[in-house]
Amino acid sequence: MSEQRDESRVTVKTYVPAYQKDEWRDHADELDMSQSEFVRTMVQAGRRGFLEGETDDEQSPDSSATTDMTDGGDLEERVESVLTTGEYYSWDELLAAITDSIEDRLEATLADLQDRNVIRYSGRNGGYTLVDS
Repeated sequence: MSEQRDESRVTVKTYVPAYQKDEWRDHADELDMSQSEFVRTMVQAGRRGFLEGETDDEQSPDSSATTDMTDGGDLEERVESVLTTGEYYSWDELLAAITDSIEDRLEATLADLQDRNVIRYSGRNGGYTLVDS
Protein backbone atom coordinates (compact mmCIF):
# COMPACT_ATOMS: atom_id res chain seq x y z
CA MET A 1 0.00 0.00 0.00
CA SER A 2 1.47 3.36 -0.99
CA GLU A 3 1.93 6.15 1.51
CA GLN A 4 -0.64 8.95 1.21
CA ARG A 5 0.81 12.46 0.74
CA ASP A 6 -0.44 15.55 2.52
CA GLU A 7 -1.44 17.89 -0.35
CA SER A 8 -2.25 20.89 1.87
CA ARG A 9 -0.35 24.12 1.20
CA VAL A 10 2.15 25.45 3.73
CA THR A 11 4.44 28.48 3.83
CA VAL A 12 8.19 28.23 3.35
CA LYS A 13 10.34 31.30 3.95
CA THR A 14 13.81 32.07 2.68
CA TYR A 15 15.93 35.18 2.76
CA VAL A 16 17.84 36.21 -0.35
CA PRO A 17 19.51 39.45 -1.46
CA ALA A 18 17.09 41.97 -2.99
CA TYR A 19 18.77 41.78 -6.41
CA GLN A 20 18.24 38.00 -6.46
CA LYS A 21 14.55 38.34 -5.62
CA ASP A 22 14.24 40.89 -8.45
CA GLU A 23 15.89 38.47 -10.88
CA TRP A 24 13.62 35.63 -9.77
CA ARG A 25 10.53 37.83 -10.05
CA ASP A 26 11.50 38.93 -13.57
CA HIS A 27 12.21 35.36 -14.63
CA ALA A 28 8.92 34.17 -13.13
CA ASP A 29 7.11 36.93 -15.06
CA GLU A 30 8.81 35.81 -18.30
CA LEU A 31 7.53 32.29 -17.67
CA ASP A 32 4.07 33.57 -16.70
CA MET A 33 4.43 32.00 -13.23
CA SER A 34 3.84 33.29 -9.74
CA GLN A 35 6.96 33.78 -7.64
CA SER A 36 5.91 30.87 -5.42
CA GLU A 37 5.43 28.54 -8.37
CA PHE A 38 8.75 29.66 -9.87
CA VAL A 39 10.70 28.97 -6.67
CA ARG A 40 8.95 25.61 -6.15
CA THR A 41 9.66 24.56 -9.74
CA MET A 42 13.31 25.62 -9.59
CA VAL A 43 13.84 23.83 -6.27
CA GLN A 44 12.27 20.66 -7.65
CA ALA A 45 14.41 20.89 -10.79
CA GLY A 46 17.53 21.37 -8.68
CA ARG A 47 16.66 18.42 -6.47
CA ARG A 48 16.39 16.18 -9.53
CA GLY A 49 20.08 16.75 -10.15
CA PHE A 50 20.89 15.51 -6.65
CA LEU A 51 18.35 12.71 -6.50
CA GLU A 52 19.00 11.09 -9.89
CA GLY A 53 17.01 7.92 -10.19
CA GLU A 54 14.29 8.94 -7.73
CA THR A 55 10.95 10.01 -9.15
CA ASP A 56 8.54 12.66 -8.02
CA ASP A 57 4.81 12.30 -8.55
CA GLU A 58 4.29 16.08 -8.66
CA GLN A 59 2.39 17.62 -11.54
CA SER A 60 4.40 18.07 -14.70
CA PRO A 61 5.39 21.62 -15.65
CA ASP A 62 2.85 23.81 -17.38
CA SER A 63 2.77 22.89 -21.05
CA SER A 64 3.52 26.52 -21.92
CA ALA A 65 6.98 25.97 -20.46
CA THR A 66 7.69 23.50 -23.24
CA THR A 67 6.35 25.58 -26.12
CA ASP A 68 8.61 25.33 -29.16
CA MET A 69 10.67 28.52 -29.27
CA THR A 70 11.21 28.08 -33.02
CA ASP A 71 7.64 29.27 -33.60
CA GLY A 72 8.13 32.73 -35.16
CA GLY A 73 5.41 34.38 -33.09
CA ASP A 74 6.85 33.21 -29.79
CA LEU A 75 10.34 34.33 -30.80
CA GLU A 76 9.04 37.73 -31.87
CA GLU A 77 7.28 38.14 -28.52
CA ARG A 78 10.45 37.17 -26.66
CA VAL A 79 12.59 39.67 -28.63
CA GLU A 80 10.07 42.44 -28.00
CA SER A 81 9.91 41.51 -24.33
CA VAL A 82 13.69 41.73 -23.94
CA LEU A 83 13.83 45.05 -25.78
CA THR A 84 11.08 46.71 -23.73
CA THR A 85 13.76 48.02 -21.36
CA GLY A 86 14.59 50.73 -23.90
CA GLU A 87 18.25 49.73 -23.78
CA TYR A 88 20.34 48.69 -26.75
CA TYR A 89 21.40 45.05 -26.95
CA SER A 90 24.23 43.70 -29.08
CA TRP A 91 23.58 40.54 -31.12
CA ASP A 92 25.39 38.46 -28.48
CA GLU A 93 23.48 40.05 -25.58
CA LEU A 94 20.14 39.54 -27.32
CA LEU A 95 21.02 35.96 -28.22
CA ALA A 96 22.00 35.25 -24.60
CA ALA A 97 18.74 36.75 -23.29
CA ILE A 98 16.63 34.72 -25.69
CA THR A 99 18.50 31.41 -25.40
CA ASP A 100 18.23 31.61 -21.61
CA SER A 101 14.51 31.07 -22.10
CA ILE A 102 15.16 28.07 -24.35
CA GLU A 103 17.50 26.56 -21.75
CA ASP A 104 14.81 26.92 -19.08
CA ARG A 105 12.22 25.30 -21.34
CA LEU A 106 14.57 22.47 -22.28
CA GLU A 107 15.30 21.84 -18.59
CA ALA A 108 11.58 21.74 -17.76
CA THR A 109 10.88 19.44 -20.71
CA LEU A 110 13.70 17.06 -19.79
CA ALA A 111 12.51 16.97 -16.17
CA ASP A 112 8.95 16.22 -17.28
CA LEU A 113 10.09 13.44 -19.64
CA GLN A 114 12.21 11.92 -16.86
CA ASP A 115 9.29 12.12 -14.41
CA ARG A 116 7.15 10.23 -16.91
CA ASN A 117 9.95 7.68 -17.45
CA VAL A 118 10.16 8.49 -21.18
CA ILE A 119 13.85 9.39 -21.03
CA ARG A 120 16.64 8.94 -18.50
CA TYR A 121 19.96 10.60 -17.83
CA SER A 122 23.12 8.58 -17.36
CA GLY A 123 26.16 10.30 -15.92
CA ARG A 124 28.22 7.24 -16.78
CA ASN A 125 27.25 7.53 -20.47
CA GLY A 126 27.24 11.33 -20.44
CA GLY A 127 23.74 12.11 -21.62
CA TYR A 128 20.07 11.40 -22.10
CA THR A 129 18.46 8.44 -23.83
CA LEU A 130 14.99 7.06 -24.43
CA VAL A 131 13.78 4.46 -21.94
CA ASP A 132 13.11 1.12 -23.59
CA SER A 133 9.40 0.38 -23.64
